[in-house]
Amino acid sequence: MPRPRRRSRKLNTRVCRVQPDVPAIHRAFDYALPDALARGVHVGTIVRVQLHGRRVRGWVLDAGVVAPEVEGARLREVLAVVSAGPPPDVVDLCRWAAWRWAGPLARFLRAASPPNTVPADVEPELETAMYPPASHTHGALVVLAPADDANAVVHSLVASEGSTLVLDPDPARSARLAAELTDHGREVIELRSDRSPAELSAAWDRARAGACVAVGGRTAAWAPMPDLEAVIVVDEADESLEDERAPTWNAREVAVERSRRAGARVHMVTPAPTVDALVALGEPEQRVRPRWPRVTVVDTRDEAPGQALLASVLADELRRVRDSGGRSVCVLNRRGRARLLACRDCGELARCELCGATVQERADGLICSRCDTVRPVVCLHCHGSRFRAVRPGVARVRDDLAALLPRASVAAVDATTTEVLDADVLIGTEAVLHRAPPGRPVGLVAFLELDQELLAPRARAAEQALWLLVRGARLLGPREAGGVLLLQTRMPKHEVVVAARDGEPLVVADAERARRRALGWPPFGGAAELSGEAVAVIAACDALRGVDTVTVLGPVDNGKRALVRCTTVDELCDALMNIETAHALGRLRVDVDPRRA
Repeated sequence: MPRPRRRSRKLNTRVCRVQPDVPAIHRAFDYALPDALARGVHVGTIVRVQLHGRRVRGWVLDAGVVAPEVEGARLREVLAVVSAGPPPDVVDLCRWAAWRWAGPLARFLRAASPPNTVPADVEPELETAMYPPASHTHGALVVLAPADDANAVVHSLVASEGSTLVLDPDPARSARLAAELTDHGREVIELRSDRSPAELSAAWDRARAGACVAVGGRTAAWAPMPDLEAVIVVDEADESLEDERAPTWNAREVAVERSRRAGARVHMVTPAPTVDALVALGEPEQRVRPRWPRVTVVDTRDEAPGQALLASVLADELRRVRDSGGRSVCVLNRRGRARLLACRDCGELARCELCGATVQERADGLICSRCDTVRPVVCLHCHGSRFRAVRPGVARVRDDLAALLPRASVAAVDATTTEVLDADVLIGTEAVLHRAPPGRPVGLVAFLELDQELLAPRARAAEQALWLLVRGARLLGPREAGGVLLLQTRMPKHEVVVAARDGEPLVVADAERARRRALGWPPFGGAAELSGEAVAVIAACDALRGVDTVTVLGPVDNGKRALVRCTTVDELCDALMNIETAHALGRLRVDVDPRRA
């Protein structure tokens, strides 16, 4: 069968460069733009093209390519114009983010695009508005008490002209802020994840006209406002501002970079500033000591053996709160009945008979934490059947609390709990801080083993531990409510404990800053964790070892994990551009500035 003839194309055919919406493809392709589709096609416009026999959508990165990669007659044509897309400045910001977090450009362009179609041939008419002046004419770091109303501060920071972007990871609080600003006559658009695709697309389209306040979570950082004057980040330490999936981009960092490019002010409002916030904005303007709830520190070194988790002070506080009709919340980040057991007869630790790892206690016996081997509750050394929990879990402590408070109801809560009971005492992992049912006031939040958080093998352990205390303090409300934050620890002089006790969160940031600067850890150096299939991780490590500025630690775990470090973040991001070929060998996850490393 004869092949169909290609149509001859005019020499002056307009050519555009398109990034396909396929994350595995890291490069853009040139396409001819028919005259019938040329109207309304700009940088960022979403089009449909043919790629390897498929019809895929993509984003226009260059609407007027001067020197196409393919000779004009061989160029394929753009098939259709699909939707309006991110404006050119946001497309450039996406390019920067793809470099900063070593991820595919398509992922960021998708985050910056409306979920539904927005007509591309209708340009929005820019709007203007004038409001009372803001209290700050330059960027500022504002430190609050955990129970303070952040919205009251945000009100004073919203720009008087142009647009303002407010990133708040708390959907309920951002919804209240949107309602309050609307009542004050502001044009507000909401870009929260709980909105429908149609609502998000309409809000995205409205943002293109400017003169508004965009309020939302992580993805709101890409809102297409042309007249950005101020960016406000609330609770900048909240982990939900960072994407858990690779690329692990952080909305706070995107907001800071975007404000720098746009010449906009950036503010951060938080009860626990991080080192990254101090480096970006400097010291708070006024170091006023915020009022935290009353903090009681229990030095567990003084407790009787075996009573470290349920200290006498904790028992007294639990009874006080129960008698007053309130609720107590206990936090222990250890699921199951016990993570470490010892035989009561011979004292040997319970270990797996196959691989030697420690075993955990479960309802149907003992299970190995490494190879999942299950066996009856029998000691391998003396054949005894009685074990002592050296490191008890939530389920075991729930039973102990029920025995300690026979007239109170006790319920266990973790991330897998489907229904949280309205109990007098809730004991659980940190998920209990998010899932405590409303109704009764919380009179006590107790961290049964805070040392587990303080000594966690993570570079940001101190900041993360302080943020847990912030969440606990918020459950208690203002200091005047009389709630108690109880911390059980063997390190009562640790900076996190001192910060909560004295209501001085900058103690943690100051200590962390000195520590990270000495170690060259972010933001004073670059670090990334590589993980995935061994063949891809090893190939990536081999490629990076050829870069003079890179230090590769590993790989470990049979070649499945490695850590990469550089003296600066820029050097790290440049170096990670050399591992694109490793992605083709297998699954490879790149976690820049890893939170869990």
